[in-house]
Amino acid sequence: MPRDFAPPKIERTAPVRIGARRRGMTIGQAIVTCGLIGAFTVSAIRAPAASFAILLFALQTGFLILAAWRIYLITGSGYRPSDEVLDLEAADRLPRYTILAALHDEAEVVGQLIERLAEIDYPPDRIEAFLLLEAHDLETLDATQAVERPEWLKIKVVPPGRPLTKPRALNHGLAHATGDLLVIYDAEDDPDPFQLREAAARFAADKTEAYACLQSPLRIRRRNDRRASPFLDRQFAVEYAALFEVKLPAMARLGLPFPLGGTSNHFRIGPLREVGGWDAWNVTEDADLGFELWRRGWRLGVLNRPTYETPPGDLDNWLPQRVRWLKGYMQTWGVHTRDLRTLGLRGLFAMSMTIGAGLVSAAAQAVALAWVLAWVLVSVTAGLPPAPPLFSMSVLVLALAAAWLQCAIGAYRGRVPYGPWDMIAAPAYWSLLTLAFAHALWRLIREPFAWDKTTHHRDEDAQPAVIV
Repeated sequence: MPRDFAPPKIERTAPVRIGARRRGMTIGQAIVTCGLIGAFTVSAIRAPAASFAILLFALQTGFLILAAWRIYLITGSGYRPSDEVLDLEAADRLPRYTILAALHDEAEVVGQLIERLAEIDYPPDRIEAFLLLEAHDLETLDATQAVERPEWLKIKVVPPGRPLTKPRALNHGLAHATGDLLVIYDAEDDPDPFQLREAAARFAADKTEAYACLQSPLRIRRRNDRRASPFLDRQFAVEYAALFEVKLPAMARLGLPFPLGGTSNHFRIGPLREVGGWDAWNVTEDADLGFELWRRGWRLGVLNRPTYETPPGDLDNWLPQRVRWLKGYMQTWGVHTRDLRTLGLRGLFAMSMTIGAGLVSAAAQAVALAWVLAWVLVSVTAGLPPAPPLFSMSVLVLALAAAWLQCAIGAYRGRVPYGPWDMIAAPAYWSLLTLAFAHALWRLIREPFAWDKTTHHRDEDAQPAVIV
């Protein structure tokens, strides 16, 4: 990889980690925020029309930049690390591996998870796994103890405490880990049995030891039960495909940091401990950790072998999950803009095009759709031919085309169906993000550390790769 792609190397005794537990803005953040709000308020009072035009132009420019960025990522997303140079069978040289799975209210699926972990192809004497259970969650504990487990798979009870979050449980597991490498899985995961071997081989092939984490692609497969929501399931699967089959591989090729997925992150345990593990107070600890590792001079990469998951299901499950993600994005943005010195320009750009763009897009999706529908309705009602502002419609069409293309390519690579009707329905799905954004903002103010738990169900009837 060209040297230009490498992150800025800094001393690995980096400054003390800034976490989401600290609420409120720094002086610098407050000055910038108040300055922007004050400048816009004054200009809106003195010249409302001009102020609105400037704001609209700024938003349109932002969407143009985002569309161009998506197209650029598409051109570089064909990159995948090759398996040809890897020796996946060299069992005598495989490092010790630790698996962590934080479980809470997962009595229904814990047996399924144990069955899947037992299928992992890795020498039993070089592997350990901890199921991390909350002390009060007796139902999951009883269900776990009732299932036969490999000798290397242990139960660890997380001591009572606050916050009651997944990253806090993972930090407890990290304190007991003895592996050289570590991976986390979620309760509903079905990882490729050779995933650990691939990760171990790729870390071994990294002679510079620059990589701290390798992200496996997450792929959605359908669940055959009454809780399924065909519309949400299909769009959710395509959304994942665009992220893990297009966006992250391209950013890895560019040597840029990115928000990690919530599962199937493979770490060198040294760098993970160096940054203090996960931020227990951030409800998207995965997104935060990707940029924290970058701050300490480490790189992120991707793997080929996937982990399969089922979609959250109906709106009652989808919405709380998305609220938590967006709330965590807000926390992560706030944390990492407190001090930009070790983030660097490239790190700030990457965070802006992932965390920042995700938040702005979520806030604007329903507004943009409402504007289009209102324009059409007014034109039809007045009996006038549509005459939209040319630049505004050009921006909208380009943004939609870039998003559709990214989704289509991701769906093709992830073997997820994506047809014309899915494309037509996509704006309605994206508009739901605005509802989630508004709820997330309110929850950030009232309950910043509350963890909106996603309910999981057994999916033994799930089909292996596609949603229909």
